[in-house]
Amino acid sequence: MILTCQAVLFDLDGVLVDSTPAVARVWSRWALAHGIEPERAIAHAHGRRSVETVRALAPELNAEEENLKVEQMEIDDKEGVTALPGAARLLTTLPQERFAIVTSATMPLARARIGYAGLPLPEHLVTADQVSEGKPSPEPYLKGAALLGFSAQDCLVIEDAPAGIASARNAGMQVIAVPTTYPAGALSDATVILPSLLAMSVQVLSHSLQINIS
Repeated sequence: MILTCQAVLFDLDGVLVDSTPAVARVWSRWALAHGIEPERAIAHAHGRRSVETVRALAPELNAEEENLKVEQMEIDDKEGVTALPGAARLLTTLPQERFAIVTSATMPLARARIGYAGLPLPEHLVTADQVSEGKPSPEPYLKGAALLGFSAQDCLVIEDAPAGIASARNAGMQVIAVPTTYPAGALSDATVILPSLLAMSVQVLSHSLQINIS
C-alpha cells in the first residue's frame, strides 16, 4: 500500500516513545492517593491531556494544581522510557519542515521524554499547554498542520490511541495506527493499522511524501 501526503504529524507516547511503564506508575500512584481504581486512571490517561483526565476522574479536585503535580511526577519518572523501533529512522528521514509532533504531554514533559529516548528534538512541536481542547478534539492536529503551513487534508497522522485517531479524523486527516498501547480492534477508525513503525518507510519526493507500507 502507498499513501501520499505533504506532511506527517506524529503522536509521541506510544508512537515514537515507549513510556507505558512510566505512565502506569505515575497514574497508579495518583489514583491510589485519591481513592480511584488505578486501572481506570491509566486507561483514561492514554492519549489525553492530564488536566482532562483529572477533571473526568476527580471533578472535586483543582485540575490545574493536580496537573502540575502529575506532570512533575512524569518528568521525574524516566525508567524504561525508550524510543520505539523505527522512530529514529523516520524522524531522520523526514525534512524538519515536513513533520511535527502533536502530543497530549506538556512541553516540559514532551521534551524530557524525547531526550530520555535519545531521539532528536524536532523544530515543530504541539503540546498540551498550547491548545484549549485536547484530543479527541481536532484542535491539536489542526494546529500541527497550521504550524507546518499545510491544509489538514494534506497531512497524515500516526497514532496509537482511540482519542488521537478521533482527533485526526475529526480534522479530516488520514491516520496510520500502531497497536502499541491498545489492541488493533480499538483502532478500527484508522485508515490503516500497522504492527509497528518498521512496517512503513517514507520517500521524500519533490512535491510530496510517499508513505510505503509493507
